[in-house]
Amino acid sequence: MVRMNNVTKVYDSSGTVALDGVDLSIDEGEFVFLVGPSGSGKTTIMKLITGEIHANSGDITVNDFDMMKIKRRKLPKMRRTLGVIFQDYRLIENMTVYDNVAFAMRVVGASNKEISKRVPYVLELVGLEGREKRLPNELSGGEQQRVAIARALVNSPRMIVADEPTGNLDPVRSLELMLLFEKINEMGTTILVVTHEKELVNAFSKRVVTIDGGHVISDGMDGYYSYEI
Repeated sequence: MVRMNNVTKVYDSSGTVALDGVDLSIDEGEFVFLVGPSGSGKTTIMKLITGEIHANSGDITVNDFDMMKIKRRKLPKMRRTLGVIFQDYRLIENMTVYDNVAFAMRVVGASNKEISKRVPYVLELVGLEGREKRLPNELSGGEQQRVAIARALVNSPRMIVADEPTGNLDPVRSLELMLLFEKINEMGTTILVVTHEKELVNAFSKRVVTIDGGHVISDGMDGYYSYEI
C-alpha cells in the first residue's frame, strides 16, 4: 500500500525541513492514525502520498506506483486508487447530495448505469439514505462530512486518506464518524486518519504513528497514549 523509505522533504520557499529520513509502511487493510503537533510533518506525509508534492530524496511507493518517478500524466490513475477526505468537506454547493457523489464517478468516465447502481449503495452505507436531493447547506456538519466520505468511497479506492476529518464536528459526531471509518475498514479498505484529537484516538485500539520535527518518534498500538500534543 504505502512504503516510505528514508524520505526527506525540504520546502524550497522557506528552507524548512519538513521530513528528515522518514520510514513508514502501511499495509493493505490496516487502520492507522497519524498524529503529532502542528508543523510536525503530518500534512507533508499526506501530500506525498497523494502526489500533491514530491520528496527531495528517498523512496515512496503508493498502491504500486513509484511516487519518485511517476509522470504527471499518470497521477490521475494513481489518485483513483485513493479516496481523500478533507476537513472542510469541499462539496459543490449547488449540487445535491446525490450529484456531489455521482460527480466523482463521472470524472473517471463511469456510465449512467454504473452511477445509478453505485451511488445509492454508498449513500446508504454512510447513513444518508433519504438525503439524496438535499443541498449541502441543508445538511448538518456531520452529514456534510458523510457526503465527503461517500464521494471518496464511490470509486472503490484501495485506501482512504482523511485529513483532520473530525475537526469541525462535536465529540459525539466525531465518534460516529470514526465508527463509520472502522466499518469501512472492516469491509477491506485501508484507512489513514491524520488527526490532533488525542481522546478520539485513545477510544480506538488502532495502530498509531506519531511524528514530530519531521521524524517518526513512535509507531504502535499505544504510540499516542504517552505523547502530549
